[in-house]
Amino acid sequence: MSRYEGRPDAVNALVKDTEVHKDLYIDPELFGLEMDHLFANTWVYVGHASQVPNKGDYYTTTVGTQPVVMVRHSDNSVKLLYNRCPHKGTKVAGEVCGNTGKFFRCPYHAWTFKTDGSLLSVPLKKGYDNTGFESCEASRGMAPVGAVQVYREFVFCRLNPQGVGFEDFFGESLSTLDNMVDRSPEGRLEVAGGVMRYLHACNWKMLVDNQTDTCHPMVAHESSAGTAVRVWKEAPEGTPKPMAVELFAPFVNSYEFFENMGIRVWDNGHGHTGVADSIHAAYSPVPGYWEQMVAAHGEDRAKQILGELRHNTVYFPNIMVKGPIQTLRRFVPIAVDKTLVESWTFRLVGAPDLLLERTLMYNRLVNAPTSVVGHDDLEMYERAQEGLQARGRDWINVGRLYDPAERGQVNVATNGTNEWQMRNQFRAWARYMTVSMREGAAV
Repeated sequence: MSRYEGRPDAVNALVKDTEVHKDLYIDPELFGLEMDHLFANTWVYVGHASQVPNKGDYYTTTVGTQPVVMVRHSDNSVKLLYNRCPHKGTKVAGEVCGNTGKFFRCPYHAWTFKTDGSLLSVPLKKGYDNTGFESCEASRGMAPVGAVQVYREFVFCRLNPQGVGFEDFFGESLSTLDNMVDRSPEGRLEVAGGVMRYLHACNWKMLVDNQTDTCHPMVAHESSAGTAVRVWKEAPEGTPKPMAVELFAPFVNSYEFFENMGIRVWDNGHGHTGVADSIHAAYSPVPGYWEQMVAAHGEDRAKQILGELRHNTVYFPNIMVKGPIQTLRRFVPIAVDKTLVESWTFRLVGAPDLLLERTLMYNRLVNAPTSVVGHDDLEMYERAQEGLQARGRDWINVGRLYDPAERGQVNVATNGTNEWQMRNQFRAWARYMTVSMREGAAV
């Protein structure tokens, strides 16, 4: 008998005001329900339109565990289709990316589909005469994903055709994406530098939790970032400060720094660190960039854009955006104890190349499989995944600075070490895990 399927009260009971049950991280049934409900009822990041710049360009990925293909259609719009032939179920687009021309062709039986998914041709079509083919599911082609929204070239989808609207789901949190795009003198981003993929032996939510956990950097990263800073301080006087040290150093800032930095909490699980200060606030200026921004936006607007130095913005359920450094991390669920982390970098179109160089170096130093800082976190995730199997304790504490009055509040800035944002994520988790169960709807 299922412990959680069709039992919204049992799912909700896993999330208390200051605790969450360990089953959220270790129970395979809950993981399956997350794929069926959470990732179907929320708006999930798919990719960036710059990945499919030309008609026929496509990019394959997953939403939860569902295979999808993002493609530039003949009318120049971006379409999102389930990557499945309606004939025998074969994945139609087999490569990560490419150009399919004017149509997709299934590699199994050569059925073809327009880039909006509609059926184009079937070999030996006469064999389907008088079979009711015109009214069967296969005749409708590759299925489109329930709902798609392109926001400033960022592509999101909701698998469920009905549900919360895009603007209602994200609300004011979209200001982080706005700020990242506005940092370009031309108001445009493009994916650049490829993607780094890194497999983690842990539940995907551990990575999401970590993005606004400001009580761990000075502890977990002392041996890596701390060592880099110490070696730098021993360098001869007058030695130029390397970019790498500039990027590493803030990871071992004090508790006081992170408390004063602040966290902002939005609705539906979204939030960001870095309200009054940020680990990205003290980077060296890039020659010529300020002048370009003033020319493009005016001095007051340029100050406003570049003065916003958010650290990590969590877009629930599974991405994190760093606007000031132009990176996006996607936490791809594979199994209850396995997560693929994708780290994407963006070019500010029209900005000096040194900004992209800094972005790429940050990604290599912090997010790559060969990184220094990232391995500190990975060890903690894996230890936690193993430790949660232990008997004797069933709950995880997320009660730091809890106040019962926080329930129902949105767009609130608070102490930078408050675990409010984590609690916000878990409340959203319970809400979107159970909405279909309560409505009796199949997703």
